[in-house]
Parts: sequence; C-alpha cells; structure tokens
Amino acid sequence: MIQDIADPEALEARLHKLRLLEALLFASADPLDEETLAGRLGRDTDVADLLEELRAHYAPRGVNLVRTGAGWSFRTALDLAPLLRQEEEVSKKLSRAAIETLAIIAYHQPVTRAEIEAIRGVATSKGTLDILMENGWIRPGRRRETPGRPLTWVTTDHFLDHFGLESLRDLPGVEDLRAAGLLDSRPVLLGIAGGGADEPAESAETEDADG
Repeated sequence: MIQDIADPEALEARLHKLRLLEALLFASADPLDEETLAGRLGRDTDVADLLEELRAHYAPRGVNLVRTGAGWSFRTALDLAPLLRQEEEVSKKLSRAAIETLAIIAYHQPVTRAEIEAIRGVATSKGTLDILMENGWIRPGRRRETPGRPLTWVTTDHFLDHFGLESLRDLPGVEDLRAAGLLDSRPVLLGIAGGGADEPAESAETEDADG
C-alpha cells in the first residue's frame, strides 16, 4: 500500500504505475488481463497488488473496478445501476431456445451440440449457436477425443462480464433457481442444477423462432 512506503522515490514510482494502471483500464473498451497490464507496466510490477489497491480505492465510489473472468475493467456500481437504466429497452430478447442453450453451456461446459440436444430433448439449430456467438457469450472449445471429434462449446469472459459474474462459481445454484421459479417454469434447468430427471421439451417446439 502507498501509505506503507517510506522511500519518496519508491512512493513516486508506485503512484505513477497506479495512475498508469488506472488510465489503461479507463481507456480500454474491453477488460484487460494481468498479463497484458504487466506488459505495459513492466514485468517487475506486482500487478495483482496494484489492482487490489485500485479496487479498494474505487469500492465506495460510483464506478467500481471489477474482475470478470481473467480481465479487469471499470463498471458502474451495482446499487446505482437502476438509476442509470433507460426506460426504453432496445435490445432484442433471446428466444427460449437460445436462453436454454446458453444455460446448458454455462452449467455443463465444455459441452457438445449433441449433448445440448440430449438435455433439451429437441434439435438445436445452427442459428441458435450463431446468435449466442454474435453476442460474444460462447465460443468453440476443444474437440472431444471421441469418434467424429465433435466440437465443444464454452462461455466467454464477455458472458461473465455481461451477467455481472466474477467467475463461473458465481452462477446461481439449485436453491437460487428454485427461489426464482425457474425450476418449475423451465424443466430443462432441472438437469443443469443437478436435481431430478429432466422432463422432455415440448415436441411442438422448433428452433425456427430463432431466425
């Protein structure tokens, strides 16, 4: 911490790096990981320590320094978000198929398309995965070392950032989902949360609504 540094030169050097770190994070449109920051601040810099000091400094302010996945970025304080939200939402809502597919990938990753279809009980169109990729929430993972070497799907750091999660450990658990009524209204989530057997999706449902 700055207040613990007695050497004036060392104090000035730390202040400079702290200000540079702040400027880098402020100027970047995307979260920056510690390796990238170290490349700008110097490999001998304790980036993690500086980040924690900066996070503590901004904790009581209107803008907070937050970690999402491997990256760090400034975000509006959560308690102020409702006051800044616009009355009119212009973003396109995801279809039920896309929401269910995203939830399955988040909880079961890495997961193949065939596994997604087995959990949902209905075929998954390429359009559904394309929509999630266009939003930057999923990306292709490694291929399975099984016959056909199927491609797997995983979530991205942008997914964590968009939904306000620091890591996948912050995904809601079974009790949270039950309290929100999701286990009753969306049977597919039973398999995700690990409780009971899945009910098959409605046979009349198709993926054409995604288009």
